[in-house]
Amino acid sequence: MRTWLTSAWAPACRFAKFGAASVIASLLATATSFAQSTEEAGGEAALKLPDLSQVQFLGVDGHTLLLFGILFCVFGLIFGLVIYRRLKNLPVHRSMRDISELIYETCKTYLITQGKFLIVLWLFIAVVIVLYFGVLAPVPGKSVAVTLPIILAFSLIGIAGSYGVAWFGIRVNTFANSRTAFASLRGKPYPIYHTPLEAGMSIGMMLISVELLMMLLILLFIPGDYAGPCFIGFAIGESLGAAALRIAGGIFTKIADIGSDLMKIVFKIKEDDARNPGVIADCTGDNAGDSVGPSADGFETYGVTGVALITFILLGVKNPTVQVQLLVWIFVMRIVMLVASAAAYFINGLIAKARYANVDEMNYEAPLTSLVWITSLVSIAFTFVVSSLIIPTLGGDTSQWWKLATIISCGTLAGAIIPELVKVFTSTESRHVKEVVRSAEEGGASLGILSGFVAGNFSAYYIGLAMVALMSIGYLISNLGLAGVMIAAPVFAFGLVAFGFLGMGPVTIAVDSYGPVTDNAQSVYELSLIEQIPGIQGELKRDHNIDVNFERAKMLLEANDGAGNTFKATAKPVLIGTAVVGATTMIFSIIMALTHGLSVNVEKLSLLHAPFVLGLITGGAMIYWFTGASTQAVTTGAYRAVEFIKGHIKLDTAAAASVADSKRVVEICTQYAQKGMLNIFIAVFFATLSFSFIEPFFFIGYLMSIATFGLYQAIFMANAGGAWDNAKKIVEVEMKQKGTPLHDATVIGDTVGDPFKDTSSVALNPVIKFTTLFGLLAVELAVQLTASQGEVLTHILAAAFFAVSFFFVYRSFYGMRIRAGT
Repeated sequence: MRTWLTSAWAPACRFAKFGAASVIASLLATATSFAQSTEEAGGEAALKLPDLSQVQFLGVDGHTLLLFGILFCVFGLIFGLVIYRRLKNLPVHRSMRDISELIYETCKTYLITQGKFLIVLWLFIAVVIVLYFGVLAPVPGKSVAVTLPIILAFSLIGIAGSYGVAWFGIRVNTFANSRTAFASLRGKPYPIYHTPLEAGMSIGMMLISVELLMMLLILLFIPGDYAGPCFIGFAIGESLGAAALRIAGGIFTKIADIGSDLMKIVFKIKEDDARNPGVIADCTGDNAGDSVGPSADGFETYGVTGVALITFILLGVKNPTVQVQLLVWIFVMRIVMLVASAAAYFINGLIAKARYANVDEMNYEAPLTSLVWITSLVSIAFTFVVSSLIIPTLGGDTSQWWKLATIISCGTLAGAIIPELVKVFTSTESRHVKEVVRSAEEGGASLGILSGFVAGNFSAYYIGLAMVALMSIGYLISNLGLAGVMIAAPVFAFGLVAFGFLGMGPVTIAVDSYGPVTDNAQSVYELSLIEQIPGIQGELKRDHNIDVNFERAKMLLEANDGAGNTFKATAKPVLIGTAVVGATTMIFSIIMALTHGLSVNVEKLSLLHAPFVLGLITGGAMIYWFTGASTQAVTTGAYRAVEFIKGHIKLDTAAAASVADSKRVVEICTQYAQKGMLNIFIAVFFATLSFSFIEPFFFIGYLMSIATFGLYQAIFMANAGGAWDNAKKIVEVEMKQKGTPLHDATVIGDTVGDPFKDTSSVALNPVIKFTTLFGLLAVELAVQLTASQGEVLTHILAAAFFAVSFFFVYRSFYGMRIRAGT
């Protein structure tokens, strides 16, 4: 293992050195010649937070009020840790516990490798941060020796936050998977539902509490002059961490999943057959892609959206009192949303236990659906009540509190409506999914795949219109006097809608994390070989008072996995929607800087300005390349995994695959995940530099384009993949036709959908946010360079950066092609 990691790590380091050297060679050589007066420099990092204690709320000043918020974060952390301990102490058979611990050990190896990889990627960002804030545009009036280390340090803290919550998520899920598998032996559905949900809530509460705690610590304890650099560094760091973990995790998990699934067709073996060396890698991938990725992604989403709103308030609101009111209100809303999620979880828990605790059959989707809706409604109610108390008057207007609360509630409502729309196209009860099955019955994999494409395309239409409708309500309400306290009020409204998407954050993460636990639980059951243990029935009766029915246990686990598939799908459009709507607010920050507060160059934000139009077209090209590059990494890696598994699977001579063979499949997955991630990251990094250096308004068009194209590409791919996944589940669970030609057809559809739903689509979210955030620095760097040295040098650098980007775009296919030999 160590030898392989060394061989895989060496080219990564060489690539990193090449990329960092390219930035340094092209920028540092000219930096000292155009260092200039910094009175107007510094961008968002130069923003100064107002004194929160100058405004009173409910009889206390704003600073004191938010100090109480830290207590709620601590309560959230305790909530997560208590459930963690509870899950760890649930009963589990040793055979299942041993498998889940093996999965965790392989996950640890993957995470440690990814942690080292993240540091290499961070070097690229650090070079730009040092050149910009250290040489070209230091924060006005502040020592470079102080601000530069702050920004770098908080970028590392942001990465550590994404990485840390991802690790916690894996640990919780690998406790829960074996406990869920064991719970199935009792033959009752409720414990099989309750355990994965508890694991998800533990992750959700921990994630949101940690992120909010970090933001509050910056807001309350970092001097206002330095808070801007802290927020920018923190946001860039967590965005980088999420992008790397989401993309690499998505590639890893689908290599393993496809490699494992295709064996069902090749050798006619059962799901998660213990003799298949790919199953352990598949379980690791469930966590790497469906736990690590969403956890890091969710952490980053909350941070970046918060930073975007803070930046807007400081740029778009001139009255210091109103600035404080809005800042305090935003953070109080975040605390309220944490409380609302916890309250809704307990309310829904009481209802679900009363309805399902003793039943023999249940619809697993029903209590998850009610949890989402209860959380949304409770959160909306809290939003209106608390807003009326915190900002009864804003800028002299006593009606703004309910208008702002309504705008946020549009987003919170979207957090419940979008999952309902997703279920229309991905649930096992969906007519679209049943259409996939019917198509595959008559026309095989070909027609089944076409029906999945139909489901994905229709879903993009309905979900897109739903988002437009809710954003339109926010826009209309923003026109009711909000312009009196800020400029570009509709942009702030869109940011609040994105903020509202996150209003039920812990629950959104919980239902998303439900899926990898249910998926792993099936695998743990099969890999444990518990049915073959001598005297197991007597042992279970003696030690746990269980009269076991193994066939019923497997049936319950499979049915629950269908619900997990559905609710994994529901969280994806919520996160991508947040990225796109929130990106609008971040793009506005760039526009404000380029137009000096909308006073000059506004006409360049128009179809009459050719660079802006060209940027719109270029963004679409990047989205489609990214989709191809990420899928190519999965395809090549899966080819190698299938090649290895077919050559080493021992169906006649072994009861289970060797640990060595299983680890080798994990190594193949990790290798191609890192290769694919490196190509993608460097191409995106240098493309962002290049396009921002071509022309600032070209870059604005580019950012708007990747957000728009990315939204619909992600929704289409996620829901098409979800439809194919649950079509297979219908054939397996409801029709009981495993091993038939119909099953083979739906397995093929599922493997096509794997990179759709869990690689390309989900990774577009952090890619859009990382590009927009990094673009804040890149475009300001370009403007500074143009002002001091003229356009010629800037355009030469743009061409050089594009050449590097294009090389890695080229390499993402031609360097990843399937070649003969291992």
